[in-house]
Amino acid sequence: MSKPKAPDGFAETAKTVVYAVLIALVVRTGFYEPFSIPSGSMIPTLLVGDYLFVSKFSYGYSRHSLPFSLPLIPGPGRAWFTEVRRGDVAVFKTPDDNRTDFIKRIVGLPGDTIQLQNSVLYINGNAAPRERAGDFTYTKGSALLRVARFRETLPDGRSHYVLEQTESAPQDNTPVYTVPPGHYFAMGDNRDDSQDSRYIGPIPAENLVGRAEAIWFSIDGTWWRAWEWFSTLRASRMFTRIR
Repeated sequence: MSKPKAPDGFAETAKTVVYAVLIALVVRTGFYEPFSIPSGSMIPTLLVGDYLFVSKFSYGYSRHSLPFSLPLIPGPGRAWFTEVRRGDVAVFKTPDDNRTDFIKRIVGLPGDTIQLQNSVLYINGNAAPRERAGDFTYTKGSALLRVARFRETLPDGRSHYVLEQTESAPQDNTPVYTVPPGHYFAMGDNRDDSQDSRYIGPIPAENLVGRAEAIWFSIDGTWWRAWEWFSTLRASRMFTRIR
């Protein structure tokens, strides 16, 4: 009577790796994708060195929900689309190249008019209320910046902090923008240091990747230099929701 053949160790390991990759791909494509913050355009809400979970299902799916924007989901448009809320922090592909990921706050919905006057945000002709909330200090390169912080409230009552270095930056006084159907107007919370819809135009719904949900890791430095975590880890920011 022959003995059962012992499983091939290499084959079992390879199978396990393949299964793990497939599961990770499914989770990344359909549910949550990790992103990191490389620039200061969303300070003070998001800091350079924050690592986020972005929900892919929040707004339904388009080809930009897939790795490399593979055209496997018919477009233009989105499948199982769920409306975007004003005030959401969203990741999207920039409309100029459909490849680069940006993260900004949605302040304008389809049909809205958007304008800035002396750095104050006007939505449909009404100023978004804001109140001074002290100063905020952060570093940019080798410079230490201390800028004015405001709490801004959008028409549906959602509020967040924004920074203003000056009221006379190039995009602190704008023409009136009308958001086209099927598009959104996105702005950075660091208003004078953000490349957003004031420069790149409104964001097509198809270009939305997902909604930023939570910070799962944050470090003021390089994550792989674990021996420096004692002084660079921002533990108080970890596992906090993004608002």
